[in-house]
Amino acid sequence: MQVAPRLSVELTPIRVRNAADVQAGIDQFAAKPDGGLIAAAEPGAINNRATIIAAAARHRLPAVYPFRFFVAQGGLAFYGIDLNDQYRRAATYVHRILKGANPADLPVQAPDKFQFVINLKTAKAQDIEIPPLLLTRADEVIE
Repeated sequence: MQVAPRLSVELTPIRVRNAADVQAGIDQFAAKPDGGLIAAAEPGAINNRATIIAAAARHRLPAVYPFRFFVAQGGLAFYGIDLNDQYRRAATYVHRILKGANPADLPVQAPDKFQFVINLKTAKAQDIEIPPLLLTRADEVIE
């Protein structure tokens, strides 16, 4: 939030308690030109993902989502941690704990593997042109 003003970006948080909040918030936000949507990894967004995806599509808002399953369900793009890698790494912690390691002595590890997924079908439906370089950098392109 502190970086946005330095980049001349205005943040507009939308409260997400239910589908009506999502609908009203995105409708109001979309009235402004040149907007984009970043869905947070929080329960309200996850529970209302169909509404968020549909509203973003209706308003042709480019949107980035916190999990790949948003994009598989019609969202535009996902950039975030590779959950499968996180689960695999967690298994090594479980193994170490079962072998007698004290959990408090294990180091905290930040994610080091990320994924970038683009839904090209959604991009085309929203008349969003994805630059070829961006497509080549994507880990997965959904057509």
